[in-house]
Amino acid sequence: MGRILLTLLLAGLLGLAHAESLKIGLNYPRTGNYKDEGLELRRGALLAVEEINQQGGVLGLPLELLSENTRSDPLQATRNIDRFARQGALMVFGGATSEEAISAGRRARELDLLYFATLSYANEVTGQSGQRYLFRETGSAWMSARVLGEYLSWHLPRQRYHYILIDDAWGRSIEQTLRLATGSADRARHGRSALPNGPLRHEQYQKALEKAAASNADVLVLALLGENLKHSIQLAHSMGLKQRMQIIVPNLTKSLVQQVGPQVMEDVIGTETWTWDTPRLESSSAGQRFVERYIQEHQEYPGGTAASAYTIVQQWADAVRRSGTTDTESLIAALEGHRYQLLKDEQQWRDFDHQNLQSIYAIRVRKREQIMLDPLKQHYFEIIHRMSGEQAAPSHDDWIQERGETLSLQ
Repeated sequence: MGRILLTLLLAGLLGLAHAESLKIGLNYPRTGNYKDEGLELRRGALLAVEEINQQGGVLGLPLELLSENTRSDPLQATRNIDRFARQGALMVFGGATSEEAISAGRRARELDLLYFATLSYANEVTGQSGQRYLFRETGSAWMSARVLGEYLSWHLPRQRYHYILIDDAWGRSIEQTLRLATGSADRARHGRSALPNGPLRHEQYQKALEKAAASNADVLVLALLGENLKHSIQLAHSMGLKQRMQIIVPNLTKSLVQQVGPQVMEDVIGTETWTWDTPRLESSSAGQRFVERYIQEHQEYPGGTAASAYTIVQQWADAVRRSGTTDTESLIAALEGHRYQLLKDEQQWRDFDHQNLQSIYAIRVRKREQIMLDPLKQHYFEIIHRMSGEQAAPSHDDWIQERGETLSLQ
C-alpha cells in the first residue's frame, strides 16, 4: 500500500514538473435563472486566485481559472466537466442547483476530478447522492431548516404555514425538513403549491400566491431561488401579502435584495452561512481583509456566494500544499476531517459525508431606511439567530438512515 501511494505521489510531482500552471475549473451560470449568483461566484473565485498567485502560487506554480457557462442546466454542467478535463483542470467547483452538483459531480468522479458544490442545498447532495469526489461548502436544506425552525418556534409559535416551492431536489428537501422543524407537517392545516421546474408564466406565480392568500396562513414560505423567487416576492409585495404574513425565504442572497429592492424585501427572514459583516462579528482578520479587497475591486459588499467560491479555491490550494501533490486521492485524504478558520469561525470538512460544517445564521432583511444609512447602502441583513454546524447538520445516524444500504462514500 505504501509503495502504491509513493508511486502516485511521484507521478503527481512529475506531472507538476512539466506544468506551467495549476488549472481549476469554475462551472457557473453566466446566463439564465441564476446569472447574478454566477457573477458572484466568479468574482469570489478570481479574488482567491489573484491572492494566491500574489503569494507565489501553489507548489511554485500559479493558479489558472478556467470557466464554463452551465446555464443552470445539469446536462450542460456535466458536459462542461469533459471540457475542463480536456483542458487539464485538476478540480472543478460551482453550480447553481443541486441537480447540477449531483450530475456534474458524478461525471467528475468518473474522470478522477474533485467537485466542490456551491449553491446546491438539497439534502441528497451529501446524503443519498453523496460520493467520495464530491464536497459541499454551502449549507444544506437540513441546516437551514434547523436554524429557522428553532428561531420560529421561539418567536412565532403555533402559526399556520403555507409553502410555495419549485418541485426539484432542493424545493422538496427544504419543504420536508422545514415542516419537521416547525411542526407544520400536517398538509391539511399547512398547505402548499408545487410549481414545475423550468420556465414559468406570470399566471402560475399568481395562482400559487392567490392560493396562499386564501389559506389564512400566518407564515408564507417561498422555497424558490433565482428568477422564480424574484418574480414571486415582487408579486407577493404587490398583493399586500407581507402585511398579512411573515415571509420566509430559506436561502437569502445579497443579489436577490439588490435585484428586487430593499423596500420589497424588508423584514423577510431566511438563512445564510456568511454575510459581509460576519468576519467582524467572529473576529476573523482574514475575513475582514477579504471584505476590504472585494469592496476595493467592485465597490460593493461581497455576499455569501462570493465567500463560498473564495473559500473553495483557498481550501483546495491549502490541501495541495499540505499533501504536496495534486493527486485526487491524496487531496481527499487531506480534506476529510480537516478543520480550518478562514472567513469566519472554525469550519470542518466532515469525513463521512463531505458536508462542510460551519455556523449558520437566521437573518432578516433590514428596514429600507436603515439600509440607506449605510455608506454603500447594502447592509441588507441583520443576524437574528445563530446555530453551530454540528447542531444544524444531520447526525451520522440521520445520514445512515437516509443512505440505506450504502453506508460509506463510494
